[in-house]
Amino acid sequence: MSDVSLLVAEDYLDKDLFLADEDEIVADSKTEKKIKFIKVIFCVLCFALLCELVIYKYVMPSFSSPKVTVTGQKLYSAEEIARMLLPMNSSSWFDFDVNQAVAILSSEAGIDHVSVEKRFPDKIYVNVAEREPVAVTFVMENGRTSPVQIDRNGVLFPPVHFEATEKEPLPIVSGLPVEYMAKGMRIPVKYRPLIDEIARLSTLPQRYFASVSEICVLPKDSGSYELALIPSQSKVKVLTDRALNEDALKYMLVVLDVVNQIGADVCEVDLRYGSVSYRTRQELGDF
Repeated sequence: MSDVSLLVAEDYLDKDLFLADEDEIVADSKTEKKIKFIKVIFCVLCFALLCELVIYKYVMPSFSSPKVTVTGQKLYSAEEIARMLLPMNSSSWFDFDVNQAVAILSSEAGIDHVSVEKRFPDKIYVNVAEREPVAVTFVMENGRTSPVQIDRNGVLFPPVHFEATEKEPLPIVSGLPVEYMAKGMRIPVKYRPLIDEIARLSTLPQRYFASVSEICVLPKDSGSYELALIPSQSKVKVLTDRALNEDALKYMLVVLDVVNQIGADVCEVDLRYGSVSYRTRQELGDF
């Protein structure tokens, strides 16, 4: 009897342990499913948050008006550059045409060259190189005489806030065969060496053009030209050949000092042909 009872008891205990293990496995399986479900929900929420972040930070800005950043300009303001691009009517970053923007800005007479770059999602970067004036001349515009500037390449362009920003007066070049102003217009080729020399002299520390208020171009029948320099501190006109260089300006200043010491009523000094002559209101003589 006792042996049978023990066997029954052992069998009962084994069955209870098996059921307990089975319940434990079921419980662990439910817990694992809950954890997986929570992980899935968390991943879905993270993905939704990431999508929302991408939409608000990248997608939506790309379909709004682009933000234009301008660098390199000195006389033009960033607002003026952005205003020039208004005819493009770009309602979004995707609609912005880089080539068209470059064409519009390059057509501005005061701009030498420009680069435009798009950066996702809504940035437009514009780098501008303005024309640097080396001289001033005058043309007829709308029935009146207007000043225009000349850069070192001989390109004519209107002043940009000239009076407010120009630190030193530019030399005036008169007598050039330019009757009207057109965008991108250049002076005739034969006068380019004169502009090149003016540009070079302007970079020297001596500031020679502080003593020269005007450079008059005097065309010759042969097709060449000569120059007449008008000193800023004297009423004497100085005639010279077309070679405007540092030595010629130094020579002119020395001659003017001599004329001032002589005290004669000199109105014109001629430095052409390798000699020096002067003209008074009465006569022409040599010294």
